[in-house]
Amino acid sequence: MLPQVAAVLGPTAAGKTALAVALRKAGLPVEVVCCDGPQMVRGVDAATAKPTAAERAAVPHHLVDVWPLDEALSAGRYVTLATAAIAEIHGRGGWPLLVGGTGLYHRALCRGLAPIPEVPATLRAALAAEAEARGLQALWQELARVDPDYAAGTPANNRQRVLRALEVWRHTGRSFSAWHAQPTTPHVRSFDIVLQPPRQAWEERLARRAYAMVEPLLVEAASLRDAGVAATAPGLAALGYRDAYAVLAAAGGEVADVAAAERGALADVLLRSHRRYAKRQRTFFASLAPALVLDPAAADCVDVAAAALRRLFAA
Repeated sequence: MLPQVAAVLGPTAAGKTALAVALRKAGLPVEVVCCDGPQMVRGVDAATAKPTAAERAAVPHHLVDVWPLDEALSAGRYVTLATAAIAEIHGRGGWPLLVGGTGLYHRALCRGLAPIPEVPATLRAALAAEAEARGLQALWQELARVDPDYAAGTPANNRQRVLRALEVWRHTGRSFSAWHAQPTTPHVRSFDIVLQPPRQAWEERLARRAYAMVEPLLVEAASLRDAGVAATAPGLAALGYRDAYAVLAAAGGEVADVAAAERGALADVLLRSHRRYAKRQRTFFASLAPALVLDPAAADCVDVAAAALRRLFAA
C-alpha cells in the first residue's frame, strides 16, 4: 500500500500556508512537506513567499531552505527528498501535508516519474554556456524543432525548462515529450485540496504582494550579486530575480540608484509574471479532479478541510 498524504494546492497567494497553520492549530498532527520549488532553495527569500518564522513555529515544515542556489533541483530529486520526509512523518504518527504550487513536483510524487537517464553534468554545463553565447531564444527554436509539443507549452524565456528538455534530447536522442508519454508509477496516494479564492480579493492580494516585494528583492539581488552569484544560477529561476539583476545593472549597480519609475516598472513585471504563473497553476490543479475545492475566505474552510483529513488519516 502506498503511503497516504494530503495536499493543499492552489495558485500563488491563495492562502495555502495559512490553511496549514490553521489545521495544526485546530489540533491536527499535520506536518508540512514543501511542494514549492523556489521555497526549497537557500538564499532566495524576498520573492518566494516562504513561510514566516511564526508559521514555521506553528506547524513543522520540511524541505524549506534545503537546496543550494548553484544546483538545479529536478523533479526526481524532489521525489527523493519528499518521500524521505513523508516516511519520517508517518513514523512518528504525523499526517504529511504537501503544501505548495509547483505542479510538476506534485505530479512526479503522486503520479510517478518518467525513467529518464541521469544527464552528465558536463552536458548540462555545456548547454548553460551555449545559452549564454547563443541566447535562450536560439535554444528554444532548437527545442521547437526536436520536440514541438513540449516547446508549444514552454515559454522561450523559461531557461530551466528549455535547457532541461534539450539536455534530455541531446543525451538520449528522445524528446522530453516521448519520455513523459511512458507509463509511470506513483510514490504516494494523495488527497488533494485545491484552494480557489474569490477572484477580486485574490487579485488585490497578489498586487499587494508584488509591490511589497520590490525593495527587499532589489536588496537581496544586490547582495547575491555581490557574493558572486550569477543571474543564471539555477536557484534564481524564481520569478523576479533575473529581472531585479537587470534593473540593478541598468541603474549602475546600486539599489539606491534605482529610480522610482524603474521600481514601479519592476513591480509591474512581477505582477504580470505572477499572474501568468497563477494561470498555469489553476489550469494544472483543475486537471487533478481534486477531492475538495475550497474558498479560503469561507467561514467553514478550516472546518471542512479538518473534517476531511480526520476521515482520511483516522480511518
